[in-house]
Amino acid sequence: MPEKIGVYFDESAIKPLLNAQELAEFVSGKFGGVAPVVKTHPVLNSESGRKMIQEDIDAGNIDGVVVCGTSPRVDWDVYDFGPEILVERVNLRELCVMCYQNPDGTAPALDQPAPALMVGMAKDYVKMGVTKLVKTRKPEPEDIEITDTIMVLGGGWTGLTAAKFAAQSGKDVILVEKDDKLGGKVLNFKQTFPLDYPYTEAHDTGIEKLIAAVTGMKNVTVVTGATLEKLEGAPGKYTATAGGTEYSIGAVILATGWVPGNTKQFLAPMGYGTLKNVYTSAEFEVMARDGKIPADKTVAFALDVDLCVAGAEKVAPETCEPVEELPAENAEGEVAEASFESKETARHIKYGSEVSSMVALKQANYVADAGGIGMVLYDHMKVLGINEKYYKAAQDKPGVMLAKVRITGVSQDADGGVIVTAKDSLLGENVEFKADILVLPTPIVPTTAVDPVINLAYRQGPAFPDLELFDGFADSNYICFPYETRRTGVYAAGCVRQPMTLATAREDAAGAALKAIQCVSCADRGVAVHPRSGDSSYPVFNFLRCTQCKRCTEECPFGALDDDAKGTPLPNPTRCRRCGTCMGACPERVISFDNYNIDQIGSAIKEIEVPNDMAADGPRIIVLACENDAYPALDMAALRGKRWSPYVRFLPVRCLGSVNAIWVADAMSKGIDGVLLMGCKYGADYQCHFIKGSELCSRRAENIAETLKRLGVEPERVEQVEVAIDDYDKIPGLVGRFVDYVLSIGPNPFKGY
Repeated sequence: MPEKIGVYFDESAIKPLLNAQELAEFVSGKFGGVAPVVKTHPVLNSESGRKMIQEDIDAGNIDGVVVCGTSPRVDWDVYDFGPEILVERVNLRELCVMCYQNPDGTAPALDQPAPALMVGMAKDYVKMGVTKLVKTRKPEPEDIEITDTIMVLGGGWTGLTAAKFAAQSGKDVILVEKDDKLGGKVLNFKQTFPLDYPYTEAHDTGIEKLIAAVTGMKNVTVVTGATLEKLEGAPGKYTATAGGTEYSIGAVILATGWVPGNTKQFLAPMGYGTLKNVYTSAEFEVMARDGKIPADKTVAFALDVDLCVAGAEKVAPETCEPVEELPAENAEGEVAEASFESKETARHIKYGSEVSSMVALKQANYVADAGGIGMVLYDHMKVLGINEKYYKAAQDKPGVMLAKVRITGVSQDADGGVIVTAKDSLLGENVEFKADILVLPTPIVPTTAVDPVINLAYRQGPAFPDLELFDGFADSNYICFPYETRRTGVYAAGCVRQPMTLATAREDAAGAALKAIQCVSCADRGVAVHPRSGDSSYPVFNFLRCTQCKRCTEECPFGALDDDAKGTPLPNPTRCRRCGTCMGACPERVISFDNYNIDQIGSAIKEIEVPNDMAADGPRIIVLACENDAYPALDMAALRGKRWSPYVRFLPVRCLGSVNAIWVADAMSKGIDGVLLMGCKYGADYQCHFIKGSELCSRRAENIAETLKRLGVEPERVEQVEVAIDDYDKIPGLVGRFVDYVLSIGPNPFKGY
């Protein structure tokens, strides 16, 4: 906890409206228990500005710094004075000067003194910033003895590549493969579409060379015919049991790949299982590998199978329209009744559209090379990036035909061939194709959809939670953290994460390997891996007051807390991502962080000056804004000229999941007229960096409402809104509507007390 604080104002960030010297004089007369050093500088983030602060530190005048000027999202490296000096940033530029709007909706005049409301806003922010620093303790990283060995699950293309990258970095690697030999599904491939320049022709996969390279590395231990039977512990100090042997490891790369979906059910509308000469692309690839592609034949490759089933639980194969029950046979009497899987299974095909497109092009080339005709029938063709070269090469190749159509039906020809009826997507005409063979895309289902795979010895269970939200794929935040699963220290790569090509899986393997290396490095230093990278704080529990309610263990999105037989939380610091969800969940407020705690935020809220007369001076509203999406959106809005009411005060929180009901009670007891909780989007298309933080906050609304009712305050004074990082243009409207609503219901009953 800093005892000597320096408060520094950046004149360049707040002029011409705010007077830095006036604010400095205001601070000098405050905080009786703390005698701060207060200074101003023309350009604080300059070399001379930083030198001024460093000189005060070196002289022993200060041991904590409050920087009043720009957003904490910029110049963070400039104001880093080492781990011993705590720094708090007060955002007077974006959240005061730039965004200020007069009550009548006009912008402040630049040639006039700052409006009194703006000055009051700035003073509130400065007081809040100083108070937060006073209530902050320097985190002490936990000293943990770790191992940096990395275990790779899966000996296919992705797993082998990840093992190679990790081993090349100097780490010991344990590669576990459930089959008796390495190589995975790539062993079934005749060729791969191009991985290297000039990207126009398919070539050998190179899997044998990759296997030889990995098995020849001295720091790689290969375990075949085994699975991960149990993973217990935490990043940096896991104990993994595979093949009956225990290994000490630091992190896991999950590269167990995929299995074919229930093709007989899912592909039945296209004749699979009922018509002759209808195969999946996986089956056709094996035929090609074994040299069994018949010469001088016509082979049709259908891409958009999902169009016939993805929109409804049951559809008629002739029309792709939903029906209550399918008839036993179609109009021609050729297709028997089929059973259908859910829409979720259909999405496996849809997600794999790039894979399906590239595989169809590759296999059409096989047919053309054998002297036949390969027809690719598609409504949607996806070839990303450099793969466009391969697509164009296929367009120009004799023997490869591409037709943009929407398939409406499949039937058997008298000679055993397959007749495909379709509607031309470009001209709208009905067309018909006859082929000797019809090839359908293989539904890609991740191994995690059918088996826990990871077998965690965690309180929260052996598998990843909520896999149904991801159709069984290993969960992660696809926008910001593609490799991080819900279990810190376990990183997914390849088709267990999403359907992908070998080229993409190669990059994925490198990314996951780097993340695993970062994980063990951070565990060794006692700091968070992500998303608060480098944060050395971790939850501190006052177990004397713990009631064993288990809310913290149940609500932690990452399984960082186990519990003993009595239900007392058992922290695993290296699993923790420092979101504070446990702190927000605890009704007894016995959980805190050294640099983020109940008292810190509650005390900051109490520093807001609340006028007694709302009619004359307006309401006061506090916005608790998620630091990951909402707060950046606020900065972006202000920088783009967006303005909003001067009655709001913004306070960043790590996540809405960390918001404790006591903060709302503190605000209402203070006389604050409204509290707006601004966090990430949640639900199936969530964007929360901590997975369920915003959702958990929403669920706790009933608890907050009960607290307010006991205080005699309307629960409607608290509202939660969802803001993605690119929703900055919506900020003024969201804030404005809430301010108008608070004005309509009148002042807080506690105002003036």
